[in-house]
Order: sequence, then C-alpha cells, then structure tokens
Amino acid sequence: MRVEAYNKVTQIYQTNATNKITKTSSVKAKDQVEISRMGKDYQIAKQAVANTTDIRQDKVNEIKKRMESGTYNINAEEVANKLVDSYFDNII
Repeated sequence: MRVEAYNKVTQIYQTNATNKITKTSSVKAKDQVEISRMGKDYQIAKQAVANTTDIRQDKVNEIKKRMESGTYNINAEEVANKLVDSYFDNII
C-alpha cells in the first residue's frame, strides 16, 4: 500500500482540514409576510360571500304569497328543462 498516494489524495480533497463554524451574534431581520393587493381583495370577497345567506328570503316570501293566493302557476315542462340545463351546466 502506498501511503504517499493516500496523502496526495487527501490533500486534493482536503479531507483533513476542518472548517470552523462561527456563531452569528444576532439576527437583524425577522421573517415577514406580505399579502398582495389581489390577495387582500380575494379575502374581502370571500368574507363577503361567507356572510351572505344562501336563501333570498324576499323571493321565498313572494312565492309563498302567490301560492297561498292561488296565482302561482308554473309549467312542469319549463321546470324539467331548467333542471336538466342546471344538471348539465354543473357537469361541464
């Protein structure tokens, strides 16, 4: 075994050299988060949608009054067509 060849290889790769780790004295900057204007607008819109109700009570009350008075007449074919259209709109 050739020891001098091993020494030359270790010198090339400097495997014997140790690196000293220096300790940083203090952290000057802290992590920060910045939300873009579009992100802020999205948060506002999402909150507005979450605060609104899914039921339009004024429409419901109007239909109830028309049903009670007997003036609420609907065409069954139109209802079926709207259901089918709504179903296929949700698939696409």
